[in-house]
Amino acid sequence: MLALSGLGMRGVPTAHGGKATAADALRHLGLFQIDSVNVFERAHYMPAFSRVGAYDKDALGLFKPLNAGDRSEFVEYWAHEASVILTEDLPLYKWRMDKAKNTKGRTWQFLEANRDLSHWIVAELNARGPLSVTELDHDRNKRKGTWWGWSDVKRVLEAMFMFGELTSAGRDNFSRRYALPEQVLPQSVIERLATADNLESRKTLLRQAINVLAVANVKDLNDYHRQWGTYSKPEFDRAVADLVEEGTLTPVKVPGWKDKHFAGPRALRELEEATPGSNPTTILSPFDPVVWNRDRATRLFDFDYKIEIYVPQDKRVFGYYSLPILHNRKLVGRIDLKSDRQAGILVSQAAWAEEWADAKQIDSIAAGLAKNLREAQKWQGLASIRVEPAGTLSAALKAALA
Repeated sequence: MLALSGLGMRGVPTAHGGKATAADALRHLGLFQIDSVNVFERAHYMPAFSRVGAYDKDALGLFKPLNAGDRSEFVEYWAHEASVILTEDLPLYKWRMDKAKNTKGRTWQFLEANRDLSHWIVAELNARGPLSVTELDHDRNKRKGTWWGWSDVKRVLEAMFMFGELTSAGRDNFSRRYALPEQVLPQSVIERLATADNLESRKTLLRQAINVLAVANVKDLNDYHRQWGTYSKPEFDRAVADLVEEGTLTPVKVPGWKDKHFAGPRALRELEEATPGSNPTTILSPFDPVVWNRDRATRLFDFDYKIEIYVPQDKRVFGYYSLPILHNRKLVGRIDLKSDRQAGILVSQAAWAEEWADAKQIDSIAAGLAKNLREAQKWQGLASIRVEPAGTLSAALKAALA
C-alpha cells in the first residue's frame, strides 16, 4: 500500500523517461497540504522529499508570484485543508464552491453584507493585477481580534477565494496573492469551471484517493478531499455507489478491521503481481497522506500520532513538531527536527523509537534514518547534523551518523 502512496517512486522510470520529480509526486498525490510552520521545513515541501529525495524548491515553483497573463502549473484551493493542487484540477472542486455558496453560512452572509467591499477589490485587481492583502489600501484593512485577526478586507478576499470568484496567484513572503480567474487561469480551466459536472468531479477525486490509499473505508475516502464537511453527503454517497457499480471500488474484507473497506484497481494489481518495491527510510510530514488521517494511521500501523505544537512545553512527550519515521514499511518512531539556519546545523532535538522496537531494530532504524537525515541536511543547505540526547533513538542515531 505504501508503494501506491508514491513512496516507491524514487528510482523508478517515469512516463517522461527520467527519474521521478517533485512535480511527479504532486501529480501522484493530487495535493500538498499547506502549513506555515518552518522549524525544519514547511509541510507542503516534505511529501515530495519523502518520495523523490532532495530537490530544488524554487525550481518547482509551487508559489511563484504571478502577474496578470502569467500561468503556473499549480494553484491553491481547499482540497484537503488549504492545499496546492494542479491548476488543471481546479474544476474538480467546483462542487465545493457551489456547496459553500448554497449552505449560506456565515462566510456567505459576511460576503453578501459586504458586496461593496468585494466590488472595490475586483476594481483594484482589474486595475493593478494580482495583489496580496497588504497591497490593498483600504480603511477596513485593519486586523481585528477575531477570525485569526483578519481584517474585513482579508475576510472578503478569503470568501471570494472559497467561492471561486478569486483564485491564487502565488505568494509573496508566504502571503497569498489574489487574482481574478481570467488573469492567471488558462481559458480551458475557466471553461471547465463553468461546465463541471459535480458528481463526475467527485468520482474523479475518489479515484484519485483510492489510487493513493490502496485500501480504504468510506471515511478514509471522504477524508482525502474532505467531501463531507458542511457539504451534502448524499452526492458523495452516490459517487461511491457509482464507483462500486463500475468496478473502481471493490469491497474487501480486512482481518481485524470492522468497517467495510474498498480496494482500488491499482491495489488489486499490486497484490496479484506482487511487484517488488522499495522500502524507504524517510521522515514524513505531519500532513503526509500516509499519516494525516490519525485514525487510519492507528489502524494501519498501530501508530498513535499527534503533533504537540499546542501542548505546553512541560507536557510534551515527543517534541514541538515531531515527524513520523517510516522504515521497512512501518512507522517506527518520530523525530523532532530543527533547521538552525543561522548556525548551519540540522538539529535532532529528540528522537524516539516505538516501544516495541528492540536494540537490533533500533540500530536498523538509526542506520536508515541517518542516511535520510544526511540527505535532508544537504537539501536544507546546512553544514552539519547535531543529535541531542533526548529520546530512545538518539544514542543509536548519533552513533550511526558518526
